[in-house]
Amino acid sequence: MQNQLSEIFKAYEGEKGAVITVLQKVQEKLGYLSREAIAEVAGFLKMSETEIFGIASFYAQFRFTPIGKHAVRVCLGTACHVRGGEEIMKAAENKLGIERGDTKNDLTFSLERVACFGSCALSPVMVVDKDVYGRLTTTKVRDILSKYNS
Repeated sequence: MQNQLSEIFKAYEGEKGAVITVLQKVQEKLGYLSREAIAEVAGFLKMSETEIFGIASFYAQFRFTPIGKHAVRVCLGTACHVRGGEEIMKAAENKLGIERGDTKNDLTFSLERVACFGSCALSPVMVVDKDVYGRLTTTKVRDILSKYNS
């Protein structure tokens, strides 16, 4: 684990107040913050694991479980909500067989609710990995997600 994170740690050596940035970089590299990763960050920053976990758990951006190969994010911000975002979320939940906030047991998909992508003109919006899909219908959601099953 230390070998995986040494590059990140080198970049922030001696920087006070780099906790959030270091945690972001670690999560970016590993996909989530494992117990082992938290222990390594704590050692590097000379803080306790409890302090690191307390900071990370305060922010919604940090995950403590692995995410799926494909990250599916459905916008439920105001514009998307008004234009059927909740139906889009339900269609994604049904197609994937998981609820928002969950990851499939085989780690193929994760499903998240997002407050806004800043693509309100395309609402309702769903992002799969880095692909943005707008003006969705429940049928389009099922078709789009089927493409990622291979």
